[in-house]
Amino acid sequence: MTRITEQPSSHRHLETKSIEEITAAINGEDKLVAPAIEKALPQLNKLITAVVEKLKTGGRMFYLGAGSGGRLSVLDAIELPTTYGIPKGIINVILSGGIDRLADALEQMEDDESAGWLELEKAAISANDIVIGITASGTTPFVVGALTECRKQNISTGCIVSNPASPVAALADYPVEVITGPEFITGSTRMKSGTAQKMIFDIISTTTMIQLGRVEDNRMVNVMLINNKITDRAVKMLMEKASIADYEEAKKILLGQGSVKAAMDHLSAQK
Repeated sequence: MTRITEQPSSHRHLETKSIEEITAAINGEDKLVAPAIEKALPQLNKLITAVVEKLKTGGRMFYLGAGSGGRLSVLDAIELPTTYGIPKGIINVILSGGIDRLADALEQMEDDESAGWLELEKAAISANDIVIGITASGTTPFVVGALTECRKQNISTGCIVSNPASPVAALADYPVEVITGPEFITGSTRMKSGTAQKMIFDIISTTTMIQLGRVEDNRMVNVMLINNKITDRAVKMLMEKASIADYEEAKKILLGQGSVKAAMDHLSAQK
């Protein structure tokens, strides 16, 4: 395979550059990310279709990764129960080194080929679930080992990688190869590769939640009322959807039902 992510940066002698030159160059590199994702949309669509099918039949999704990509997947997963009102445990993350050590960047743990599968076993992984391996290089042992075992156990897998024809992509049922090219800082895949991964997580989770009926029109009708800002937004959403003129009346109904969706269903049942 070609390790494009390890190829030398085309930007030389960075220590001699001004702030203006550096930021313009980084911004120029970042502009390459969205077109790279666009090329991979057919692959991504197949992966999302598989995820939706698993979740609709009671299965779970697991992000499994290391390094920057793995940590970014944690950020995606932890927001979904609040944003879309889904139960915890539907979208999960297996992170090398453990989520409880998220800020410690235990990069050495990604070299343990058995650790990922052991964590999946602890989570009672089964053929009802789907696992998405995350590795910019496409060679991380933590991910390779887990996807190898998943294949043996007939567990569906996908992956997000930044190099073509990688071992991880060869193992995955639904590979997504987003080739963003050499990094601005040679080998620093927290940059373009990380940006692509974050954008892809957004696409996967948002599209999946829409397909699962957690969004109506373009609104978060199942959002959890965890603070004043979100509650205020939900009250105004309910006022608009249910044609309620009085803010306090709408708020009372909302708080009594727990979400905009539940409040709308309650109001419909009363008609």
